[in-house]
Amino acid sequence: MNQISAVSAWRKASPSLALSLAFSVAILMAGMAQAQTSITQISSDSFTNPDSQHETELEQDTFAFGSTIVSTFQVGRFVTGGGASDLGFATSTDAGKTWTQGVLPGTTVNVGGPYDRISDPTVAYDAAHGVWIIAGIAINNDTGVAVVASTSADGIHWGNPVVVNSTTGFDDKEWVACDNTSSSPYYGHCYVEWDEVFAGDQVRMSTSTNGGLSWGAFVNVPNAFGLGGQPVVQPNGTVVVPFTGIQAFTSTNGGTTWTSPVTVSNVTDHGVAGDMRTSALPSAGVDGAGKVYVAWQDCRFRTSCSANDIVISTSTDGKTWSSVSRVPIDPTTSTADHFIPGLAVDPTSSGSTSHLALTYYFFPVANCTTSTCRLSVGFTQSTNGGRTWTRAVQLGTASKVTWVADTDQGRMVGDYTSTSFVNGKAFGAFAIGKMKTGSTYNEATYTMTNGLDTLTGAGTVSSIGDVAIPGAKSDHGPRRSYDQEGLVPIPPALF
Repeated sequence: MNQISAVSAWRKASPSLALSLAFSVAILMAGMAQAQTSITQISSDSFTNPDSQHETELEQDTFAFGSTIVSTFQVGRFVTGGGASDLGFATSTDAGKTWTQGVLPGTTVNVGGPYDRISDPTVAYDAAHGVWIIAGIAINNDTGVAVVASTSADGIHWGNPVVVNSTTGFDDKEWVACDNTSSSPYYGHCYVEWDEVFAGDQVRMSTSTNGGLSWGAFVNVPNAFGLGGQPVVQPNGTVVVPFTGIQAFTSTNGGTTWTSPVTVSNVTDHGVAGDMRTSALPSAGVDGAGKVYVAWQDCRFRTSCSANDIVISTSTDGKTWSSVSRVPIDPTTSTADHFIPGLAVDPTSSGSTSHLALTYYFFPVANCTTSTCRLSVGFTQSTNGGRTWTRAVQLGTASKVTWVADTDQGRMVGDYTSTSFVNGKAFGAFAIGKMKTGSTYNEATYTMTNGLDTLTGAGTVSSIGDVAIPGAKSDHGPRRSYDQEGLVPIPPALF
């Protein structure tokens, strides 16, 4: 057994009855502030292999082009060592009215493939070649890890994966994006980002120019060490890649070379309660004029870093970034904790009328416990580039945290989530857990029924005038492993 199969131990707290009642009242009061919006289940876990958790789906990503939207996600999450039984997909070709679900062929042993498990699903569309691409991290428990990519002409029928990069080391947290602007000099270039854990999270990039049929040798991004990068492509062909830190780097020559990263902003985040697995990974999007938006969870606006807001910074070139602004989901005096943002920017909008949509998870009470925390999904949007936001709405009903998959690093709905626009309507894809049947979970993939238009969330709110708390600091220690599974520790001297 190698490091990829290592196991971490976690302990869980148990509150008193009185504390449970107090939290129940607080949750009820907080929930009254947000209207609920109808959601639709678009997939479910059909695997029965005994070595992973069923029925679980989590860590959703989405991408839309024309009237088609594709979501991809982990299906059948393992408790230890990371990954899932396979990657699933849910595809709508009629602007979100109906959905077709399935799983990727040829990936893991559960579907006739060579790998033991697979993780980190992301999806993109290559307009120049007319193909959808789902990328993932495929894991062989004995021999190592590969970044792989599967392609489809319609988002429903998928081929076996091709290898982007294979290593006896540990690739992690890949992300795929394509240049879909026909006037760009690099139209049809697709880019995959990942990090090599055993090289201290060295960030790497690979490029395809033939619709994902093959991928070039990776390029080490100079001085870039981190994870969770999300490439976005500006209309002029410049690729901007925000990643943890928050940092960003760029390429202006189709991925031949990459710049050293610049700092977008330091991160100050609250340690999420309830044994939830979260971290301040970025979520990025770009508008029709090339303005890049990046969002993450951050507590700098809260006294004593008591809870997270979702915050945003913007750039027109990936080199200089705006000051951080807070998405005003709740007042800074509220008890709510917000995390795992999925930001979308409508590519048909730009400038002062850029349409932004944000799906996120939240606890109404930040200092809850494993038994008292109630996990919900929220949504808000802006039609003026983030100057004001609609009043948040809740998507579906709240879950107990024990209704979502367990992992070495805590209960999991995903290290990221996602939102996309189809014909001006926002569609998020997210995990919701419902009551278990015995030991069987009921954690599935959902979206907003028929999407949400600009009328969703009556009224607007603004965070103009909100000021970060001077000297704000995270209320938890530094990250202690290079990877999200906690398998490769960072030496204490480097904390």
